[in-house]
Amino acid sequence: MSTPATTDTDTAAEQDGIESRLPDPTHLFPELAKLSGAVRGGIRNGPVPQTVISLMQLRGAQIVGSTYHALPLTESLRKAGETEKRITAVATWQDAPYFTDAERVALELVEAVLNPNPFGERVSDELFAKASALYDDEAIWTLTMAIGHFCLFVPVALIGKPIPGRPIGKNYSK
Repeated sequence: MSTPATTDTDTAAEQDGIESRLPDPTHLFPELAKLSGAVRGGIRNGPVPQTVISLMQLRGAQIVGSTYHALPLTESLRKAGETEKRITAVATWQDAPYFTDAERVALELVEAVLNPNPFGERVSDELFAKASALYDDEAIWTLTMAIGHFCLFVPVALIGKPIPGRPIGKNYSK
């Protein structure tokens, strides 16, 4: 009988005493996996390249302070061939020379949605006009749904604290 293989992340989590706050919610909300999969499929089948979606969601993870989200997004960007310069520069995209105008608008949109604006709308008419100049309605809806999908799981990451770097189904210790 063989023992399950452990990863460096599993070992590090055990050594660091990292534990989730809550148990895996999938048995409590089995429909959530179907919903998430359907939304993810719609986003992947949309007109916006997956790299743009991942860059945008990585910026979202940085804003909300979610290592749980940042690790897999970074890994998927690496697997997609993104350079370390671009991945690292997501945090400082405003003055980094590595992004296209379309990527910049996507990053600006996620920042606008996730950061409070005490002086007006989060997504201004000006920002929407910039997005509309680069993306058609379907693409803007794809970006919008990608932000929404990400935001659906922000409370899961921040409250439940699944263990970063572990695969779904193995990321809870309770």
